Amino acid sequence: MDVVTRDKWDAAASFFDVMNGRGPEKRWEPIKRQLFSHMRGKVLFLAVGTGLDIRFFPPGQQITGIDISPKMLAKAAPRAEAYDGEMELHEMDVHEMSFAAGSFDQVYTSCTFCSVPNPVKGLEALRHVMKAGGELRMFEHTGSRFFPFSLMLNVMTTLTRRVGPEMNRPTTENVKRAGFEVRYVENFYLDVVKTITAEAPDETAG
Repeated sequence: MDVVTRDKWDAAASFFDVMNGRGPEKRWEPIKRQLFSHMRGKVLFLAVGTGLDIRFFPPGQQITGIDISPKMLAKAAPRAEAYDGEMELHEMDVHEMSFAAGSFDQVYTSCTFCSVPNPVKGLEALRHVMKAGGELRMFEHTGSRFFPFSLMLNVMTTLTRRVGPEMNRPTTENVKRAGFEVRYVENFYLDVVKTITAEAPDETAG
């Protein structure tokens, strides 16, 4: 368990909903609802946090949510219990998941890989617990190719990484480096806020 990351997000749990529960969630709600509408089979939701996204999940799904922070999970628990479907929560580090290989049909993330300490290894770990042909669907903010936004995000990251996310991650490229086949990328704010749809290849095929 990465205790440094755990403690950082434990410390953020007390103010996380205040910072993220109104403006950002309202702005991105339609995009998230559309993304989550594709949930099917056994779903892993990485970094469930305080559970703000749970209200956007379609009903009747079988979802496992994990987070490294027990304090975040304590806030998420009532939201998971109220979900109209099957949902269980586990305290877990993405780098050290205890799930068997091929456990999940899909994995979802929501503004997660700006914060995973080793993003490529984290994505490789997700691919390991997914079935061949399984889907990875992500809502993420990333770095930008365009000036001056690229410079702004690089400068912001020197501050934000101390308390939470890094603003300049090349997440789409990291997904490819982790062995996924990227199927579709849709940008919603410049090339910074986007959804990424990828597939875990069948390594035994061919």
